[in-house]
Amino acid sequence: MDFNILNDKFTKTRAVQLNPLVLAFVGDAVYENFVRIYIVDKYDEMTVHRLHIKAIEFVKAHAQSTFMKEIYDELNEEEVRIYKRGRNAKSATSPKNADICEYRASTGFEALIGYLYLTNQIDRLNFILEKVVEIKENSKG
Repeated sequence: MDFNILNDKFTKTRAVQLNPLVLAFVGDAVYENFVRIYIVDKYDEMTVHRLHIKAIEFVKAHAQSTFMKEIYDELNEEEVRIYKRGRNAKSATSPKNADICEYRASTGFEALIGYLYLTNQIDRLNFILEKVVEIKENSKG
């Protein structure tokens, strides 16, 4: 997604100063959009209901927690800090369909996605999203 009006609005310094739950709020939207477009591209003959079911496989807390475990060692120091801030943030909501550790890891994952997007680190964001797809596709066998 590229919205020119938002170019250069968030420096790394400004993005780091945001509440990690705000980063996760943005990351959730960016990630959901990526997943939906990926699913539609791959399964364009499916009904909307089936597409939704496929998308859930990517966006549920358990999946995001699994992705994070798999890519953690490939993160740089800055990314680890952002992930940990998101993971450790105190949220007013509690998970409905996940344990608290998975929920927190998924919040950290979303904070990282949001941070990379806001700071226009698109190559790095694409690297992580490609890893997510690779992990998901390899888990089917």
